[in-house]
Amino acid sequence: MGSTVLSLRIDGELLDRLRQHAAKRGMSVQDYVVRTLIRDDFDERFKAAVDETERFYGPEGTPGVRTEEVT
Repeated sequence: MGSTVLSLRIDGELLDRLRQHAAKRGMSVQDYVVRTLIRDDFDERFKAAVDETERFYGPEGTPGVRTEEVT
């Protein structure tokens, strides 16, 4: 998998905040932004998977679907 360049124009205040967040984690701004994008992408994919599971199995409390624990 290769890499591609993405150029962004952001204001100085946002760049300063990104630098601070990255520095707290011992990362470069580039690594911090990439990691944030990856995490955000994962969150979206995870939510989509949960939504699909709920559509398949139905919401909790659907008649005929037992949700309580049997002892």
